Amino acid sequence: MVKQPKALRGHVLGQLTEAPPLAEWPPQVDLVLSALEAGQFARDHRDRRGGRRRRLRITAWLRLFIDGPGTPPWTLYSRDVHPRGMGFVTPHRLPLGYGGLLELPAPNGTWVSVACTLLRCREAAPGWFDGALYFNREQSVFGA
Repeated sequence: MVKQPKALRGHVLGQLTEAPPLAEWPPQVDLVLSALEAGQFARDHRDRRGGRRRRLRITAWLRLFIDGPGTPPWTLYSRDVHPRGMGFVTPHRLPLGYGGLLELPAPNGTWVSVACTLLRCREAAPGWFDGALYFNREQSVFGA
């Protein structure tokens, strides 16, 4: 996991607040991701997400615009990423169609805040949800 640089600690999602804790990668995340990946080889599976995605396993934080000022950011565990969006799993049921800011480490080691929209969040396993975010602007740092 990439550690948050000192320069960004205290700067979360464009706001000067306390940085979210650097979450550990729970073992359940690996189990859920493994099950989702195994399902893609099913006989009748159709991959409806277009574009080339690269596998990326990082912890990211999402603050939705509808969240109140004291609401902590939602923890997301990324599945894959491409310049227009990110797949993830989370223990939170998130509301579809809402916009927000996502903070995550880029492959080059820097931290980026990305304006995004929540496209999907469905139960993948008991207590875990599979989701997808659409980046409002293309993020070339996540290109293949």
